[in-house]
Amino acid sequence: MTLKERIQEDMKSAMRSGEKERLANIRLIMAAIKQREVDERIQLDDAQVLAAIEKMIKQRKESIVQFEAGGRADLVAKETAELKLLQAYLPEQLGEAELDALIAQAITATGAASIKDMGKVMAQVKAAAAGRADMGAVSARIKARLGA
Repeated sequence: MTLKERIQEDMKSAMRSGEKERLANIRLIMAAIKQREVDERIQLDDAQVLAAIEKMIKQRKESIVQFEAGGRADLVAKETAELKLLQAYLPEQLGEAELDALIAQAITATGAASIKDMGKVMAQVKAAAAGRADMGAVSARIKARLGA
């Protein structure tokens, strides 16, 4: 079962069980997927669906920060609930040791010696850890490794 099919099945089960909030959030995911398919005239595979979900997660995290700064606890709660639903579709996240090993392997493979080579390392790690790690945190780790 593809990720898109899983989301569709979850949407059907949310409809049957009458979970209005969950259904609305899943419909947002399906709308983002459909929008990208229409815009690019393609059928999205799992990696592309995952990228769309990651983009939505990033938007929710940014919104939460803004709403907290504005003192809007009601909107923070709404965005947090959406974030949890979106994260349920991500694959299992990499552990600290696995991530460090992946970064070390990418540095060795690319022959990176300084911060100037960060793009090469980041590209390799991003391909290997797609959807399984926060790329902002990965970037900071790579920067610390190459800058030291």
